[in-house]
Amino acid sequence: MTNPQRPGQAPGALRATGRAVDDRFGGGGFGAKALKKAFPDHWSFLLGEIAMYCFVIVLLTGVFLTFFFKPSATPVIYDGSYTKLNGVEMSEAYASTLHISFDIRGGLLVRQIHHWSTVIFLAAILIHMLRNFFTGAFRKPRELNWVIGVVLFMLVLLNGLFGYSLPDDLLSGTGLRILHGVLLSIPVVGTYLAMFLFGGEYPGEEIIPRLFTIHVLLIPGILLALLPLHAVILTWRQTHTTFPGRGASERNQKGYPFFPVFIGKTTAYLFWVVGVCTLLATFAQINPVWLYGPYDPGAISAGSQPDWYMGFLEGSLRLMPAWEIVLWGHNITLSVIIPALVVPGALFGGLMLYPWIERWVTGDRSAHHLLDRPRDVPVRTSIGVAGIVFYGVLWLAGANDIIAKTFNVPLFGTTWFFRFAVILGPIIGYIVAYRWCLGLQRRDRHLLEHGLETGIIRMAPEGGFSEMEVPLSREAASPLTDERRPAAIPLERPRGDGARAPKAPGRLRLALNRRFLRDLREPVAPHPDGERAAERPAVEQRGER
Repeated sequence: MTNPQRPGQAPGALRATGRAVDDRFGGGGFGAKALKKAFPDHWSFLLGEIAMYCFVIVLLTGVFLTFFFKPSATPVIYDGSYTKLNGVEMSEAYASTLHISFDIRGGLLVRQIHHWSTVIFLAAILIHMLRNFFTGAFRKPRELNWVIGVVLFMLVLLNGLFGYSLPDDLLSGTGLRILHGVLLSIPVVGTYLAMFLFGGEYPGEEIIPRLFTIHVLLIPGILLALLPLHAVILTWRQTHTTFPGRGASERNQKGYPFFPVFIGKTTAYLFWVVGVCTLLATFAQINPVWLYGPYDPGAISAGSQPDWYMGFLEGSLRLMPAWEIVLWGHNITLSVIIPALVVPGALFGGLMLYPWIERWVTGDRSAHHLLDRPRDVPVRTSIGVAGIVFYGVLWLAGANDIIAKTFNVPLFGTTWFFRFAVILGPIIGYIVAYRWCLGLQRRDRHLLEHGLETGIIRMAPEGGFSEMEVPLSREAASPLTDERRPAAIPLERPRGDGARAPKAPGRLRLALNRRFLRDLREPVAPHPDGERAAERPAVEQRGER
């Protein structure tokens, strides 16, 4: 007679399989602990999930497309279903793209799912990075994870450029022409890099197969190594970050267990992401290469625009004046080097180094598992807004010809406007964001002192009017009143009385430290009469009955 199975106990066959796997591969203890790991329930933590699921969609649709795409620049005469291009000479890459779009069942849908999921993939990474920046999630002990995230964004951005260059249509060829010019502008090694990538004089016949190898093998292989490290290994090894609130601290984790709550929610989220990408691919056309025609080095489409994630580089190139200098007999093309190499280098380099730059300024070397509210650290928030404005102005400048045509304004007028805006815009964005943070901090203090307005007006016997107010609940007041580690500590010049005095911080560091400390959030004690806040008049008006 077999023993009856107890409630909640796994079937015997399943338990035996689990023991067999654990005996051979280990990890049973880690798996049991992982199933109980607490995951935060805040919606912003799922932004990274969107990126991860889009990557899965990109991989699956990419495998399908490789079955039919021919990465070859060999010229052929097209004779397919799209009759408007019949008899036109084109590369095998472009002809196979048309074949996928018009002759393979579901081919156009898969192509557009692949393209849309890439676009959403990059957008999700960018928004996820902004969330981590504004909340201070990049601080110790997560600096390495932050750097990996920036590297992932750069790799996906580059792979997106190579991906939409593969069809060899007139629009993608325009992008390759710009890439070739950027490579040639690099001093000393530029010509060698261009020859290495293009395999000879531009455009050559080697660029398509080489881009294909990089796009489907090299960069995806690096992504497959970095994504698990970024999203799984380091995240599971470290404590999850938590937003300030009732019961939140640096030592505890708030959330639901991985199994069954989080795994159920994230699986449903996967289906939502797949559904959104499929709906967009079905009803929103993207990259209709048959309208552009095959690439011809002697032709260029009017109003050519790259995908949104490359728009800031396009705008940077359009805004730069035609500057060129000669050094030691070599022409240095600043009009390409600065916008195409220096600007993105400074942008991504600054992002990667920012955790250590902020630590140097603030003197804060403690570990942080409790996130900051953006309003509580005005300097960091203002720097982030200034960066967004800088990026956004460059992105808009990439469409200066479309803007000039749409609004019937001179093209040079839009160019000069963006040249001033790219400098003044971040400064204005910094000031506005800083004042906004201070305003939100004052509003928080006001709510603690006076409570929430109810909209109920009461008239006193003597004829005065007052509004009824309700004190904040403990849940709502805890992010404002709870103690937590400060985002910065005051730096001072040490006073050494011996022969070996500690090294003093420089004037620049001290000035930046004082600036960062100014208007930092400080815990506010709730009003001692908070229980009777509803009895206090907020607005009084004298009148007659």
